[in-house]
Amino acid sequence: MGRVMFVKFGFLLLVISFGFLSNTLGQQQDDGDGDGDDDDTSVYIVTLKQPSIVHLFEEEEELKQNRNKQHHRSKFAPTLQPRNISRKRHGRSKSKTPSHAQNHDSFLRKTLKGEKYIKLYSYHYLINGFAVFLTSQQAEKLSMRREVANIVLDYSVRTATTYTPQFMGLPEGAWLKEGGFEVAGEGIVIGIIDTGIDPNHPSFSDNINSQHSYPIPKHFSGLCEVTPDFPSGSCNKKLIGARHFAQSAITRAIFNSSEEYASPFDADGHGTLTASIAAGNHGVPVILSNHNLGNASGIAPRAHISVYKALYKGFGGFAADVVAAIDQAAQDGVDILSLSFIPNQKPPGVAIFFNPLDMAILSAVKSGIFVVQAAGNTGPSPQSMSSFSPWIFTVGASSHDRVYSNSLTLGNNVTIPGVGFSSPTDDGEMYKIVSAIHALNNITSVDNDMYVGECQDYKNFDQDLVSGNLLLCSYTVRFVLGLSTIKQALDVAKNLSAIGVVFYKDPYVLGFQINPTPMDMPGIIVPSAEDSKILLKYYNSFLQRDVTTKQIVGFGAVAAIEGGLNANFSNRAPQVMYYSARGPDPEDNSTNNADILKPNLVAPGNSIWAAWSSASTDSTEFQGEKFALMSGTSMAAPHVAGVAALIKQTYPQFSPSEIASALSTTALLYDNKGGPIMSQRSYTNPDQSLSPATPFDMGSGFVNATAAVNPGLIFDTSFEDYMSFLCGINGSDPVVFNYTGLSCSAKNARISGFDLNFPSITVSMLKGTQIFRRSMKNIAGNETYNVGWSPPYGVSMKVSPTQFSIAMGETQTLSVTLNATKNSSSSSFGRIGLFGNTGHVVNIPVSVISKIASS
Repeated sequence: MGRVMFVKFGFLLLVISFGFLSNTLGQQQDDGDGDGDDDDTSVYIVTLKQPSIVHLFEEEEELKQNRNKQHHRSKFAPTLQPRNISRKRHGRSKSKTPSHAQNHDSFLRKTLKGEKYIKLYSYHYLINGFAVFLTSQQAEKLSMRREVANIVLDYSVRTATTYTPQFMGLPEGAWLKEGGFEVAGEGIVIGIIDTGIDPNHPSFSDNINSQHSYPIPKHFSGLCEVTPDFPSGSCNKKLIGARHFAQSAITRAIFNSSEEYASPFDADGHGTLTASIAAGNHGVPVILSNHNLGNASGIAPRAHISVYKALYKGFGGFAADVVAAIDQAAQDGVDILSLSFIPNQKPPGVAIFFNPLDMAILSAVKSGIFVVQAAGNTGPSPQSMSSFSPWIFTVGASSHDRVYSNSLTLGNNVTIPGVGFSSPTDDGEMYKIVSAIHALNNITSVDNDMYVGECQDYKNFDQDLVSGNLLLCSYTVRFVLGLSTIKQALDVAKNLSAIGVVFYKDPYVLGFQINPTPMDMPGIIVPSAEDSKILLKYYNSFLQRDVTTKQIVGFGAVAAIEGGLNANFSNRAPQVMYYSARGPDPEDNSTNNADILKPNLVAPGNSIWAAWSSASTDSTEFQGEKFALMSGTSMAAPHVAGVAALIKQTYPQFSPSEIASALSTTALLYDNKGGPIMSQRSYTNPDQSLSPATPFDMGSGFVNATAAVNPGLIFDTSFEDYMSFLCGINGSDPVVFNYTGLSCSAKNARISGFDLNFPSITVSMLKGTQIFRRSMKNIAGNETYNVGWSPPYGVSMKVSPTQFSIAMGETQTLSVTLNATKNSSSSSFGRIGLFGNTGHVVNIPVSVISKIASS
């Protein structure tokens, strides 16, 4: 139906000839006359019109039910549990009919007779298609075939704890309700698509003290890939699956075997970190530079982990590899998918939701998998969101209340705050401060080495001047870029017999948060440019100079480092971090907004302790350590994946949208001091640019794990609803068919995003008066709810009923009337609250962007 969609999405990072690739991959191709020198080759993701296994199973079930005349089903209606049933029927059965892969091979041979190409993957479970390396002329040939629905140019993607379980209230809350941390998350499989995993880390051991058995869930059928880098025995009852996907990266000759592993082993550290946040073992000691900083735990410490490595050190990854990973994860039977990566740019087309990655995730959601994704680290500007689709649960990053305080006490009794995991200088002792640029030897000068102040080479300095003193170094943008390192500066200081190191912040370092760094000697980084000025003014005022020559002959400034190993928990938190991507959710590549709330909520993402790969060189400061302290929405998403596992454990029958509902309706709106959650508005001075967070900053609020496992009322949204939403997008009919094989003409209902049965209402353009309805089901005991609301500015609002009583299993519909009373293009926000007499509270944010009042 309709013309095939031939889309160029993203950009090619590197183009190389086919002849080189055939040798690199060692794949046999049809002999032909092609010379293999066409430099117009690239990787394309091709989708065929025939349905995938997930959608095919649905059609078979529909025909069966219609034949039995049990009841009528819409063509789009979702099945109850297609994932588990279809795995038994399709995943491992020995069918006499050709496999999807065989059909794809046959199709390519017939279409590209005698030509050279490389098929990288066959997708069959979530989407029916393949990834193939070929020329643009060959892609055009494929696009002319009636079997082909979509051809999209492959595109790139990129990656976007000891205490956070306590900050989230898990020990006395959600874990306690599950029976304690010993069983929290048991029986649930969390799939991690990331940079792999270090299987030797104690966070993933199954040799843990527990009186409970730890069986691998029967519904999981994944495998553990065995390579020299990932030997037999790497998997266990905790880490129950591990594979890697790199064909697109290899085909582009971007995969660097000297830095990466062609196996699930993690050379980057990011995947090990995210996996441990979601489901790392409970009570693993965090030892850093011989300092014990407490114990680490994942959010669902008894959940199982299956790893799908599709991202790599240095370059990130590509959609072709990621879609293959998602397809395999769904077939294996994961319950939760955690995605801490985002596309490098917005997808083109009639709507941002139509791209291979999001459409594969839609099929995964249809099969019963809850998918959580990082919002991206592109905030704080509006519409900076990098996770788009309504069927994906999007998580922004917030702070928590723990801080590691270090400080520098100057000889004039001024104390300057700083960061750094270090021991203090001797109690009661003050030491002279000597700047690196004033401790140069006779053959070094600032003129011939402009970076000498960064303290990266001990041969530049006069040891007699530095020995026994505090070495003062400059923290410049080169540290941010990884060209200079704290570790190297510490080595220089030790070689010069310094007592410790003090780093002041260069004024050109903007928009970068300096996290505490492990230091194996007394040390401190002053992260504030203003405090750095105070330090330098004090230092310069006590320099001793020769009266005649003005040369420095002595150093009078003194200081003591207090040390930064002890945490305190006094910070006001949570706050939405400045880097966390913001809504509203874009609908396309123009300025149009979708009627969808993004992010869905926020979770801890700043200064998070988590497991670190032993092979990682990504962060020099944590190289060789078992744990690292990292920040970003990449850290926030696995927190929510872990909470989702706890919800799934409590309510195994919950659909993905019901899990999303439990998370959203129970989210917190206030911080630990009782005030509204605040949002950082600037990357230059984030702590001085605070204002109350809106739903476009934090979605429904801050994740509340304890309440999420007892939500009271739930909102459900079906695959049929998502199809009606997609069909309701102007001009989308052929695109929907090309991606799903399902026809919009079979649907009478075409709905907008604000019609989806979500626990939120988001309206990009409110014209006059509109009515919105939401349906809720009670999963708790009999309860009476009172309904209250606050309208967005420029909007009058009415909700009915204002009170209702509901028994377990019953449903209730809310009718919400919004009326624009002012003409405005500025976003405004309100909220609906449902307050049950047994303690349940249901939170429904209301967001209106543009308003046009009735004349």
